[in-house]
Amino acid sequence: MTQRLGVVGFPIEHSISPAIQQAALDALGIDARYERWRIAPAELRAWVESLRGPDVLGANVTVPHKEAVVPYLDELSPTARSIGAVNTIVHRDGRLLGANTDVEGFARSLLEAGFDPHGADVVLLGAGGAARAVAVALLGAGVRRLVLFNRGLARAEALAALLGDQPGAGQTTVEAYALDAPALDAHLAQCTLLVNTTSVGLHPGDSLLSVERVPAGALVVDIIYNPPETALLAAARARGARTLNGLPMLVHQAALAFQLWTGREAPLGVMFAAARAALP
Repeated sequence: MTQRLGVVGFPIEHSISPAIQQAALDALGIDARYERWRIAPAELRAWVESLRGPDVLGANVTVPHKEAVVPYLDELSPTARSIGAVNTIVHRDGRLLGANTDVEGFARSLLEAGFDPHGADVVLLGAGGAARAVAVALLGAGVRRLVLFNRGLARAEALAALLGDQPGAGQTTVEAYALDAPALDAHLAQCTLLVNTTSVGLHPGDSLLSVERVPAGALVVDIIYNPPETALLAAARARGARTLNGLPMLVHQAALAFQLWTGREAPLGVMFAAARAALP
């Protein structure tokens, strides 16, 4: 019986996860098909129940469902439980396990880029499920200061409170602000790492802020991977800053998810090649 996997989101048409995962499945001779599932928030609970079918191995979860999916699962991994966000669902004998491979995926992407976040001053844009994963990864890496900016202050403050309960929180100063707070310019001028975890940038020209205050030696990361260079990254590159898009994080988290579903080591080189080939 051909097994099924897929990625769920709303929208989902931009996702290249099917190309990455199908290439890995084919490379290892696993009889499975990886799909895109466009599921509106109102349909999420029914969709989760459909994953209990005997032909389903699991799913990836992306915007806007990473937090909303949590109550519908039977069990959470320690990482997913601590941050309240899931990006991978594993089907095991009728039970659904929620995991989060974004945390380790982001950490691996920074190390691969040659950036050691230990002691860094970080500005993090966004406070959703992806921001939670990135923040936990940075906390675990021992950043010196983590400053959260979000359009809604309450959500940024909620994320800051959640981070206070994470391992390593005592070594990191965490602050939360609304995106329009006057403190933004000063923190941008001091940062060594700027990370955008919002969906702003999916469309040409979209950007949350100007990078004029970001030091030229900083690393600017946008976890969006399609388009490969968002307006934020283009502006940062023009300023002389180092840039990193979301493709390495995507592939590394995908490889970790693949291992959870199949119990086999992911063919990382195959997955990176497929990801690059799938981009415009």
